[in-house]
Amino acid sequence: MHLFTRPNVLRFRAGALIASAALVAACGGASLPPSATAAPSGGAAAASDPALAELRIDYATYSPPSLVLKKQGWVEQALPGTTIKWVYSAGSSNALNFLQGNSIDFGSTAGAAALLSRANGNPIKAVYIYEQPEWTALVVAKDSTAKDIRDLKGKKIAAQKGTDPYFFLLRTLSQAGLSQADIQYVNLPHADGRTALERGQVDAWSGLDPHMAASELQAGSKLIYRNKDFNTYGFLNAREDFLRQYPETTKKLIELYERAKKWIVDDPAGAAQILADEAQINLDVAKRELNERMNFNTPGVPGDAHVSVLRAVVPIINAEQLANPGANVDKAVTDLVDGSFAKAAIR
Repeated sequence: MHLFTRPNVLRFRAGALIASAALVAACGGASLPPSATAAPSGGAAAASDPALAELRIDYATYSPPSLVLKKQGWVEQALPGTTIKWVYSAGSSNALNFLQGNSIDFGSTAGAAALLSRANGNPIKAVYIYEQPEWTALVVAKDSTAKDIRDLKGKKIAAQKGTDPYFFLLRTLSQAGLSQADIQYVNLPHADGRTALERGQVDAWSGLDPHMAASELQAGSKLIYRNKDFNTYGFLNAREDFLRQYPETTKKLIELYERAKKWIVDDPAGAAQILADEAQINLDVAKRELNERMNFNTPGVPGDAHVSVLRAVVPIINAEQLANPGANVDKAVTDLVDGSFAKAAIR
């Protein structure tokens, strides 16, 4: 478990240049900071953000591009006047809590988790897609006789609430005509879910890589149900107040994430080694996660495809009453997805 100090207060340089009105339009029409002034007429002014003392970015084993960026030092090189603070996220729920608590500026999550968090009042936007994964499935122990979710009715199934494995479990139940009330749901962090499965403390687990791949290879655990369409994309999210103040920094970071994605595609062996080292897992486990379960050739601009994936989750959120009373989950879909920064950054 990682403990973090209270976030540093950001200091702004007096008299900093502000982005032009054209930049504002490119960024989804967000209003300029209070100190903003229009660019001089008769020529385009160079866009610039206020000085940023510290940029806080999460890194996670379910987001290999973040691991590559952390390892290669590309963010530090691109922003030499800014201290880069890397914060470990053990899962989507951790990253979203950090964003809501203003402990990080950018956090990597599954799309469904980001949607529920946005619906419940977390002021974030998804500005980049870092992968299209198949990072979750329904897992049972090697000696289990269960063949599908119907065999697990009334049984204990573990998943971490608010994450993609949790939504995968709910959608799998719904598809079989069941609901969470038909099982004994056990809310456990991803790593603890694996341990509970292998020790026989639960009957099944909605897993997350690399823990799931490690359980397969090292404990003989079996994936009894897979459905790539039930896995939502990897979203890079940022707080709205950060996006308003630092649109150029946001675009620069997206450019670096895109570079990291392409590096993984070009050097899968190197990427697997970075994942293995960071997650402290066997290299074969890392290769299974990267090569068999993750697509890094997916477009990085959030758009209609991602909106469609999120809309498919809305009925589950409503049926299970996961959102806060009065929350508008349908509206949260379009409030969350913002492709303007990535469109401007990716060429």
